[in-house]
Amino acid sequence: MMQMPAPIPAIRARSALRDEVARAFAAEGDLARAAPRFQPREVQTTLADAVAETLESRSVLVAEAGTGVGKTYAYLVPLLLSGLRAMVSTATKSLQDQLFLRDLPGLMRIFGLPVQIALLKGRGAYLCLHRMEQARHAQDWPNPQTLRQLARIEVWAQSTRSGDLAELDTLDERSPVIPLVTSSRENCLGSECPKFRQCHVVQARRLALQADIVVVNHHLFFADMALKDTGMAELLPTVDAVVFDEAHQLNEAGVQFLGKLLGTSQLLDFSRDLLAIGLTEARGFGPWTELAARCELAARELRLASAGPLRGAVRLRWEERATQPAFAEALQRVLAVCQEARTHLAHVDNGGPDLAKLDDRARLLAARAEAFLQPAAPDHVRWIDLTAHQARLTEAPLDIRETLRAQVEGGSRAWLFTSATLGHDAALSWFTRSVGMEEARTLQAGSPFDYAAHARLFVPTRFPKPGEAAHPGAVAALAGRCALALGGRTFVLTTTLRALQQIGAALREQLAADGIQVFVQGEAPKRAMLAQFLAAPRGVLVGSHSFWEGIDVPGDALQCVLIDKLPFPPPNDPLAEARSRQIEAEGGNAFHDYFIPETAIALKQGAGRLIRSERDRGLLVVCDSRLVQMPYGRRLRAALPAMAPLGTEDEALDWLRTLAEGHAVPRGVAPV
Repeated sequence: MMQMPAPIPAIRARSALRDEVARAFAAEGDLARAAPRFQPREVQTTLADAVAETLESRSVLVAEAGTGVGKTYAYLVPLLLSGLRAMVSTATKSLQDQLFLRDLPGLMRIFGLPVQIALLKGRGAYLCLHRMEQARHAQDWPNPQTLRQLARIEVWAQSTRSGDLAELDTLDERSPVIPLVTSSRENCLGSECPKFRQCHVVQARRLALQADIVVVNHHLFFADMALKDTGMAELLPTVDAVVFDEAHQLNEAGVQFLGKLLGTSQLLDFSRDLLAIGLTEARGFGPWTELAARCELAARELRLASAGPLRGAVRLRWEERATQPAFAEALQRVLAVCQEARTHLAHVDNGGPDLAKLDDRARLLAARAEAFLQPAAPDHVRWIDLTAHQARLTEAPLDIRETLRAQVEGGSRAWLFTSATLGHDAALSWFTRSVGMEEARTLQAGSPFDYAAHARLFVPTRFPKPGEAAHPGAVAALAGRCALALGGRTFVLTTTLRALQQIGAALREQLAADGIQVFVQGEAPKRAMLAQFLAAPRGVLVGSHSFWEGIDVPGDALQCVLIDKLPFPPPNDPLAEARSRQIEAEGGNAFHDYFIPETAIALKQGAGRLIRSERDRGLLVVCDSRLVQMPYGRRLRAALPAMAPLGTEDEALDWLRTLAEGHAVPRGVAPV
């Protein structure tokens, strides 16, 4: 039986815009005539109608739209037909590019609208001509490959109009050349830059201010609130409507940018620029080589003091390091070297904009180091993020409620928050509480897909418990059996990077003889790895965090998604602990009011990779018996689409073999 959407609250009498939107989505409307793949869906039309009403009333709508609803068109069509000036914000650059390069131009052609659109990303996404010129004369290149990448960027720089590095398909987003040829708030020279007239960031902001619809991202939106450095301060007051797509990531994006940050990568960038600019523009006026070396050493000592005996990527409580003398001493050394750099830079304060900006950066870094030597601000939490190469010290508010509410109440404009996952209840309280939108109108547009007929859920009950040493191996063995029955076409989603490596290695060993390729996250850029998986005749992809959402593989290429265990937030995560304390202090229950909703949302995101179109069929496997054996499992299962349960592994493998044979695969139309 097809999953039915939740009842949608009645909205006001029809208007001209709502009538126009209804005609656009009708069976004989503009979309149906222009797009052969378009098929009218009641849930999509209802969502579009609610968006149109929100635009006219300049009110707030929180809308969850399940997979297949076609929510992108459901909000873009009313926006375009309304004639309002709007800003659309996404969580990922990939969706930004999709909206700007494909969806908006396509709809503008369909409706014949002369709408001006613009794409605005953070300054780190654009080529900085001045820093590229500086990089060309750098004396300490990491390796010849980075130098070759710079050469390719220089060739591309001659023809690009936007300066958006996303145009370079061959440039890995993790490439060390990117920070060398892009600017940050700290090192940008602004109007004093010799390349200011050709600046791609300035050009992008200028186009955004002239456009009718501007596509931005959540990080950019919140970075401006904290830094006033993204161009949003001028843009936001001029728009009539704001849309947040992928809104489930809004709170985390806001928390990340509304606090303080001191990263060892910032210090290393500063030391590199101090050496290059000092020797180029002020040779003989300061011990630049010695200062740069000491700053680099201070950064590395801070990384070591932060990590201690730990290896790999991890998030640490602040208290785990703040009480250790070595950590405080490392922060003191950062403070001292930045203050000394300021002393020498003061002697060349008339030496040019690059030297003046270095002084500003030294002042900021010293202030951050000094702040982290003091107690945290009230209602804020501190933590340390460690990766293989850097440490980031962060202090942030627990949520964005007050900040976002002030924006929503600060002007007469429409606000739409939408995502495929915003809550596990009709009030969408997981999202509305976190962003202070409890009074907003909510809507749940359920997926039109027939999950009960086309998808199955298998939860093995005789299985090692999560946390037991045998669990990763058992997950890999079951995933291997599923992949063999299906002939590949499988995603394995893990909740930790450690499990990712263990399961990936075990699967490779298990499947090598059968010619099934195993792709493991981290061995190639995300986009390249997905392309390799799709190109492989028989493939399994093992991914963690970044593969749980934003991945769209419709059709037969992916028919089994296996999740290693329930994605509970780590209980020792500093943010989770602080939010739990806050809930308990307010009289709530942290497990039921925080951990279960967070887990339900993450589980729903992971399961959402399976069924992406009307014709898709597949199997979801969750290798965690708590989903069926614990009392809270009912709440978590309710968050999932209504898939038919399978009781045994034999039944699950038989279902996969049926899919592999391709018998009676239902045909349909992919959503738009």
